[in-house]
Amino acid sequence: MERTDLESALEAILFALGEPVEEKRLAQATGCRPFEVGRACRTLASRYEDISAGIRLVRLEDSWQMVSAPQWGETISRLLARKKPDKLSQAALETLAIVAYFQPVTRAYLDQARGVDSAHSLALLLDRELVAPCGKLDAPGRPILYRTTQAFLRTFGLSTLEELPPLPDGVNQGKEGGQ
Repeated sequence: MERTDLESALEAILFALGEPVEEKRLAQATGCRPFEVGRACRTLASRYEDISAGIRLVRLEDSWQMVSAPQWGETISRLLARKKPDKLSQAALETLAIVAYFQPVTRAYLDQARGVDSAHSLALLLDRELVAPCGKLDAPGRPILYRTTQAFLRTFGLSTLEELPPLPDGVNQGKEGGQ
């Protein structure tokens, strides 16, 4: 692979992944030796800085990552501050709470617990990746089971589900169908 091809390949990989990638993995992906990858990454990093590009290539121990240039941090922060996700409706919050406390649950369980159709709320929560399918219930029709995700934990500032506030007295926190 020619040097410019290697640089282009590395640029594409690092842009697409958006996270630190070890030189060893980059070498495997490009069919080059790690020292060649390191040299090409250093060249790219210098080029971005020389032309005052909006991106930088930084070395993090034995990995490389594409990041935004520091001078654009405030501009990016202003944009991200405006991009707050829409608030969840009361129905979606109720649905999410049921999933969080009683998971894994089926849609039928959600409908029964809420007393209304939960299809729209569940679809919204799936779209926002706050809940995800986690298997099927061993029952007729094999309904899909849903659970909360790591995005749910991040969004609500939790490390584990054990950090959820306790349910009020009298609310049973049993699992669906004896799960």
